[in-house]
This record gives sequence, structure tokens and C-alpha cells, in this order.
Amino acid sequence: MSTLADRATRDALIQRVERLSPDAKGLWGRMSAPQMLAHCTDALRMGLGDLPVKPKHAALPRMAIVKWLFLNVLTFPKDAPTAAELIARTPDAWDAERTHLITLIRKVATPDALTTFADHPLFGPLTRAQWGQLAWKHLDHHLRQFGA
Repeated sequence: MSTLADRATRDALIQRVERLSPDAKGLWGRMSAPQMLAHCTDALRMGLGDLPVKPKHAALPRMAIVKWLFLNVLTFPKDAPTAAELIARTPDAWDAERTHLITLIRKVATPDALTTFADHPLFGPLTRAQWGQLAWKHLDHHLRQFGA
């Protein structure tokens, strides 16, 4: 499975972010490209514990086999519901938002000894490796949404 922990995979993902245009049109969903960047930035902030998100109390997604299937087998669903906290913010200026996202991609990918990860609101506790997989999968999903 692809992960932000792999340097080549991460670099390719960052190149896709850098190629993205603020006027790119989504192939599905209601977000604009700037809103998508803010959403992805905030998802990484959530993972790092910098943006609290109310947990969903669903037992099934917290089961180890369900997490494994989602991370390793299933595709990221189009038009899946998202936490309100991850779509509430007005995006920063395009270049600033993109730079912030790339900085957070690198931080999630190469955490230092002090970096901690928050529980995911749906999946509960995730390891560093699982956060790397989930972050890659989420970012890839949204970059494909905007043709990048």
C-alpha cells in the first residue's frame, strides 16, 4: 500500500499538489480546488492533533480488520461524508495554503520523536504507519478528484 513514509511516493504526491491549479474543476463533489486544499490541510492537522474533531462512535470502523481493509483494499469512496471541522475553514491564499499542505505532508511523513498522532474520529487509534497510509490515500483521492 502506498504511504507518505515512502520518499518516492511522497515526492510524487507533492509534485501533484504543486501542479494543481486554483481554478481546477472537480470531477465529483462540491468543493473548489482551494477548499479541497484547506480540507486536506485540516485533515493532516487533525491527524497531528492540531485540529480537534468530534469522534464518531461507530464500533465497526474501529475493528482492526475493517481498518486494514480500508487502508489496504478498499477504494476511498466518492462523496463520502466528512467531519464538519474539516470543511469549515475558508482557505488561505492559494500559495500559502499549498505551502502549508506540503509542509504538513512532510511532517506526517517524517515525524520526529515528539510527534504524536491523534485518534481518528472514525477509525480510532492509528499507528504512525497507518496514518501515513491513510494520509496518502486521502490526498490521492482528492488530487484525482481535481485531475492532478
